Amino acid sequence: MFALYNATTGRLIANRVRRADRFLERAVGLLPRRTVTPDEGLWIEGCAAIHTIGMRATIDVVFLDREGTVLREVETARPWRTLIACRGAHAVIELGAGALRANDIALGDRLTLS
Repeated sequence: MFALYNATTGRLIANRVRRADRFLERAVGLLPRRTVTPDEGLWIEGCAAIHTIGMRATIDVVFLDREGTVLREVETARPWRTLIACRGAHAVIELGAGALRANDIALGDRLTLS
């Protein structure tokens, strides 16, 4: 389990973040979860697009480049959406709905795991 920080502001965003490096972790992601709280999430490396087909929880989504810079934010991505993508993204972070607004994450911020 990791903590997700906004290195630009020094703020802790979520303290229960899993990193999905393997195929199965990436494929399953947060699908089995009924709810995802704003202090938990999933960091998916090597990813530029997601879908929410089969999900039961609404999530916030952040797309990052290789340096962890925020390229795109999607607030309240609802279940059963076909594709959410971002050109140039290298990683995606799925967070509980409300995390983006509660933490004032902005385009250009740099996010890190520790």
